[in-house]
Amino acid sequence: MAKDLMRYDLMAQDALRGVVRQALRKAAGPEGLPGQHHFYITFRTTAPGVDIDPSLLEKYPEEMTIVLEHQFWDLDITETGFEVTLKFSGVPKYLKMPYSAISRFHDPSVGFHLQFEQESTADESEVVPATDTPKAAAGGKSKASGEDKKKPASGDGAEVVSLDSFRKK
Repeated sequence: MAKDLMRYDLMAQDALRGVVRQALRKAAGPEGLPGQHHFYITFRTTAPGVDIDPSLLEKYPEEMTIVLEHQFWDLDITETGFEVTLKFSGVPKYLKMPYSAISRFHDPSVGFHLQFEQESTADESEVVPATDTPKAAAGGKSKASGEDKKKPASGDGAEVVSLDSFRKK
């Protein structure tokens, strides 16, 4: 089989990040999050373009999960990323991140989950389009966690779909 010079894997991940962007746009709208929707967003804290408080970076040197549910402010969505203010131990903190820094997006109210591979090659790229309840940041208020959970869900209907499985062999 010929080498994928088009990098369809990267195109697919970029398109799926567009889903995250659209969901955040709805949350930033005048009516906020509809119904029971809320988002767990896990991102790489040292990725290019990420701007977080140094105390958070010290506490979460690799990855952090935030929850957008009831208490978030100044949510601003751009084509390349978003900014938001969340409270950590009662103290407001500003966060800014590009969509490329996001490694997982989860809306547990409807069981929607996306997982993004970072800096992957065509043979390593995976997307997880099924349910998976994060262990970190569970609860009703905006929280953060640096807990790293890399295993795909098992036994709950979730399935890891490798982009290679769609390629002609």
